[in-house]
Amino acid sequence: MFTVDNLKQTLNLFKEKIDKNKDYLSELDTPIGDGDHGNNMSRGMEAVSESLQSKNPETIQDVFKLTAMALISKVGGASGPLYGTAMMEMAKASATTSDALPILEAGLAGIEKRGNSQPGEKTMLDEWAPAIEAIKTGGLTEDVLESAVEATKDIVATKGRASYVGERSIGHIDPGAMSSRYFFQSLMEAGVFDE
Repeated sequence: MFTVDNLKQTLNLFKEKIDKNKDYLSELDTPIGDGDHGNNMSRGMEAVSESLQSKNPETIQDVFKLTAMALISKVGGASGPLYGTAMMEMAKASATTSDALPILEAGLAGIEKRGNSQPGEKTMLDEWAPAIEAIKTGGLTEDVLESAVEATKDIVATKGRASYVGERSIGHIDPGAMSSRYFFQSLMEAGVFDE
């Protein structure tokens, strides 16, 4: 379940992973996108960090809300609106529960709606959907996250910037799926799923 502390810890860990891997994320984005996913996400998570420190939110809902606003205002490309929408939907869900599963499912639904996409189209959903399925059975592991992100190599992109390169998107990992992997790793490391 989410607490204010483990959610803040999740976001700190997520920021660290993004900062450490930002060049790699942009490399993944170069052949199939604008090549800026790492820099965009890094800028967004810096804004999240500053916002949480200056405003010091005291509820899960407020942490998600501030995160959403920072991402939407600071991250360029598709990732800002998509991650921001996920966080905003999770904020709404957290008004009535602190249970991780329904909150993350609300985030997933927000991404699907905002991106007008489904899993299987080489997007961040190809990491979110398998991760959430695994959470339902208590089976979320690093292996699940890794195999989901690796599986995006074999998908032809039909959504977003990557869809412009069509068949040539095969063989490339989706950068949004990879940054989403860091998010789910951060949730695990922060103890969100420890009952």
